Amino acid sequence: MYQMNAKMHFRFVFALLVVSFNSDVLGKNLKYRIYEEQRVGSVIARLSEDVADVLVKLPNPSTVRFRAMQRGNSPLLVVNEDSGEISIGAKIDREQLCQKNLNCSIEFDVITLPTEHLQLFHIEVEVLDINDNSPQFSRPLIPIEISESAAVGTRIPLDSAFDPDVGENSLHTYSLSANDFFNIEVQTRTDGAKYAELIVVRELDRELKSSYELQLTASDMGVPQRSGSSILKISISDSNDNSPAFEQQSYIIQLLENSPIGTLLLDLNATDPDEGANGKIVYSFSSHVSPKIIETFKIDSERGHLTLFKPVDYEITKSYEIDVQAQDLGPNSIPAHCKIIIKVVDVNDNKPEININLMSPGKEEISYIFEGDPIDTFVALVRVQDKDSGLNGEIVCRLHGHGHFKLQKTYENNYLILTNATLDREKRSEYSLTVIAEDKGTPSLSTVKHFTVQINDVNDNPPHFQRSRYEFAISENNSPGAYITTVTATDPDLGENGQVTYTILESFILGSSITTYVTIDPSNGAIYALRIFDHEEVSQITFVVEARDGGSPKQLVSNTTVVLTIIDENDNIPVVIGPALRNNTAEISIPKGAESGFHVTRIRAMDRDSGVNAELSCSIVAGNEENIFVVDPRSCDIHTNVSMESVPYTEWELSVVIQDKGNPQLHTKVLLKCMIFEYAESVTSTAMTSVSQASLDVSMIIIISLGAICAVLLVIMVLFATRCNREKKDTRSYNCRVAESTYQHHPKRPSRQIHKGDITLVPTVNGTLPIRSHHRPSPSSSPTLERGQMGSRQSHNSHQSLNSLVTISSNHVPENFSLELTHATPAVEQVSQLLSMLHQGQYQPRPSFRGNKYSRSYRYALQDMDKFSLKDSGRGDSEAGDSDYDLGRDSPIDRLLGEGFSDLFLTDGRIPAGVTCSFRGKNSQHSPSSNIRIRVSRMTPSR
Repeated sequence: MYQMNAKMHFRFVFALLVVSFNSDVLGKNLKYRIYEEQRVGSVIARLSEDVADVLVKLPNPSTVRFRAMQRGNSPLLVVNEDSGEISIGAKIDREQLCQKNLNCSIEFDVITLPTEHLQLFHIEVEVLDINDNSPQFSRPLIPIEISESAAVGTRIPLDSAFDPDVGENSLHTYSLSANDFFNIEVQTRTDGAKYAELIVVRELDRELKSSYELQLTASDMGVPQRSGSSILKISISDSNDNSPAFEQQSYIIQLLENSPIGTLLLDLNATDPDEGANGKIVYSFSSHVSPKIIETFKIDSERGHLTLFKPVDYEITKSYEIDVQAQDLGPNSIPAHCKIIIKVVDVNDNKPEININLMSPGKEEISYIFEGDPIDTFVALVRVQDKDSGLNGEIVCRLHGHGHFKLQKTYENNYLILTNATLDREKRSEYSLTVIAEDKGTPSLSTVKHFTVQINDVNDNPPHFQRSRYEFAISENNSPGAYITTVTATDPDLGENGQVTYTILESFILGSSITTYVTIDPSNGAIYALRIFDHEEVSQITFVVEARDGGSPKQLVSNTTVVLTIIDENDNIPVVIGPALRNNTAEISIPKGAESGFHVTRIRAMDRDSGVNAELSCSIVAGNEENIFVVDPRSCDIHTNVSMESVPYTEWELSVVIQDKGNPQLHTKVLLKCMIFEYAESVTSTAMTSVSQASLDVSMIIIISLGAICAVLLVIMVLFATRCNREKKDTRSYNCRVAESTYQHHPKRPSRQIHKGDITLVPTVNGTLPIRSHHRPSPSSSPTLERGQMGSRQSHNSHQSLNSLVTISSNHVPENFSLELTHATPAVEQVSQLLSMLHQGQYQPRPSFRGNKYSRSYRYALQDMDKFSLKDSGRGDSEAGDSDYDLGRDSPIDRLLGEGFSDLFLTDGRIPAGVTCSFRGKNSQHSPSSNIRIRVSRMTPSR
């Protein structure tokens, strides 16, 4: 026996059964046992441990939650969603919950969340009885009257005690206090209830003892054992010779549970041979029958008719046991007893019951699921039951409404409603489903229950534009803020999922953001202009509009392209680009011998507008009254209409109008002053016409000009790069001759010799040649170069050639030294004077650093800059093979310079174009005269 005490904190919980899986069962059946009256909050099971073998097969078992599908506001058992702990939610009293039923259990279902991987667990908790109730008699004092003539062995049924406990804790036996005349015998009814019968064991004598008080005790076998008692007060009466007698001691009656009230169950017929009052019989229920029998049945005291007083229900009580007594009205009457057993017969009188547990608490008839959920998503749990038995209690369940849902049986009479397809709220947002439960009785009874499935919206639809590309047009010169158009995207989702916001994606037009051109209303997609559009600046604007919904957690977007064409308006007047105008006037020369048809000029004009607005035409509106000139309206070519020799006038002022074809028309007026000039050769009409035909279109001229400019620039860059390359080869270069004695007095530097290749002549715009140095000058003299006398033309050309800058690269030149060269000095003499000064050492080089080349230079400016560029040949020091090569000799410097310039001048004294004179000095340890060379080279002038 299991020991219990008053402080029972013990829990008796264990899993009894694990049902195996099959194709029709989804989930697992779990059975537990607990004792009643346990403390609220006591944990009886942990699902996370008990179903771990199932959870481990799920994708993410750690995130699984549990939900109990129970009805009622205060369930006896509660399930923690996170841990799956099943605990006691309210006090459990087995006697109140199941009364006298031997099998008492609490059943409910638990599903796992999320429902994408739904698992269903059927929980059955058996409530075990504890001995918390003692047997109780309905009356504390039971009066009994027995005639003194009662024979030994006479049995009198006694009141039954009631114990709500079951099993060993229920009523087990009766006992009677010790005496010599009475004993008891325990009997069991058909329903299992026990009662006692009082038996007379000795003859009674009223004159010896008229009454007895005995204690009747009822006890159970629980731990601890409990009992209850009542007092039997037995009165001994004087004898009555005959007692009534029933035809049978017991009757068994089959009663259909749907029998109406008043149905006659039994006609009792007891007989008594006595006469008069001693033979008149009265029928009644025995004193110990339960109140439930008295409420359900009725007996006619005179006729003995037992009738149904209250409907019976097989599902509540399957049988009744009634004790009836018959007693005559004579003195000291001894009643006769009869037992009637009524068995209730089940009929199909109960419709099936449907219990639908939905995922939405508080709304019993509406289930919510999300669109896009996968197939077999849990919708509802259906439980059907029928109180009838046999075929009357067997149920067939069906689901009607839509093929997108299915009914799947799990166990016994439990079903799952699952999705049979992926649902789309935009196609259908609500489904009405019907559950039909029908039993197999005759006739068959059925129950219908409706419920609604509403589809919750998810953000599964991006905004949708009707077109992927929109094209609109707007005229230029619009007002800022002008409405352009509206682009609209639709989103069938609900709420924020379908709320569309419009934006223009960032892009650039002519370096400016698109948001400086147009803007869009984010709420309705209306597009507005932010500036005045100019067709001549931008003829078409293309941008992308993005539509974004407000869904969560991810917003969906879609784009469309908007092409906005700027329509041209005639807002630009024609502009004349040729001939060149001054104050809107051009001067045109016409040879005297021009014949009729001579091409005078072409008016080249352009209009920034486009289309018809840019189509130009020309006409002479004034100054051509005699029709001396004709103009082609389209090409704007002006020709002579007559021979110029036959015209008496020498000047004309033609007023020409150039106008476009826009609306309104815009025009430009120019004035052409045509003048006749004498020309030796006659110009024929045919020749002039060919000239006209050879003229190029304006646009073609522009293209050719641009190409030529680019080509020239490319040639210049190549030449410049070549020049720089050559200069980098020269570590030290000097541009004029240096006196031999430059370094003679310098104690730390080697001597230096000037060569004829060390002299360079370059153009300048100044006639004065200042030469500066940081050291004092050497004595100077001005010897002249011995040359023949030059004529006037020779002198003129010499002056032209000497209008250049002579750069002398030396070591030192005095800062206060300057040399004046005038136009009166012959070219040869000027050069001779310069070279004599070099020879005397008056010019010393001044160092300057240019790039990566160390050079020393001085510039002499002449008055007018010559267009010839006299540059170094770029080949460095002269070599033996050069035509200008000359070994340094011990001869005087004059001879050396004379030889160096012998080829520099032409016979008339002019400097040839492309001649480059330069000298180059090398640091040497030798004497000054041994390392000075003069080099003269010719170069083709650059174009």
